[in-house]
Amino acid sequence: MTRGLITILLLVLSNTFMTLAWYGHLKFKDMKWFENLSLVGIVLISWGIALFEYFFQVPANRLGFRENGGPFSLVELKVIQEAITLVIFMGFTLFAFKTETIRTNHIIGFGFLILAVYFIFKK
Repeated sequence: MTRGLITILLLVLSNTFMTLAWYGHLKFKDMKWFENLSLVGIVLISWGIALFEYFFQVPANRLGFRENGGPFSLVELKVIQEAITLVIFMGFTLFAFKTETIRTNHIIGFGFLILAVYFIFKK
């Protein structure tokens, strides 16, 4: 497997944990075990989940960064990470929050983000 593909897979895993840490707690109220947790308790649980984000994010950046032998510049790594974040976030939103919908302006915005990725990688 190439360093570029490994980097992208690690970024997908990282962003999955990040999304769970940042937004998963919004569904805690639906779970009996979590409903009476204080804000500090929820922050600590989210922080524990986010720790796993770093277990994947840091190696992804180290493997993928051009100056470490990877295929991507720093800017390219960031744009890849942001694009993955949005894809993971939208999947999570549609799966976990059934009341959310994708509207036309969302699709147009994603189109612009894809154009941003194109222009960042254009030589």
